[in-house]
Amino acid sequence: MEEFLNAFRKAFVFSGRSRRKEYWTFILGVMIISFALTIVELAAGLEIAPDVGLLTTIFSLIIFIPSLSVTVRRLHDIGRSGWWLLLSFIPVLGWIALFVFTLLDSQSGSNKYGPNPKQSSHDFAPANN
Repeated sequence: MEEFLNAFRKAFVFSGRSRRKEYWTFILGVMIISFALTIVELAAGLEIAPDVGLLTTIFSLIIFIPSLSVTVRRLHDIGRSGWWLLLSFIPVLGWIALFVFTLLDSQSGSNKYGPNPKQSSHDFAPANN
């Protein structure tokens, strides 16, 4: 839950890096909320057009920018530019490529987008002998 909220706190932050955990927790949260809103729409008859619900449309508009920013930060985490997000305009092959990119492990150490979010300060503490 904390990772999901963290993605919303950084909704307009397109710099830095996001771990797989933050990205996939955000995606899971969005899917759960969308599913719940769809059930409410079907039960209440809140369709604005055939197969287009009012609540899910509003929710989609709300999460649009946070979804872009967390995906760009996820691409940064594997050492790729946010411009790789444009692959989403290529049907099927582009979607598969982006899906694979989001599954890749973080680039170890710092890269040009910032320090590795997996590593905490205690990872760098010298060993006491």
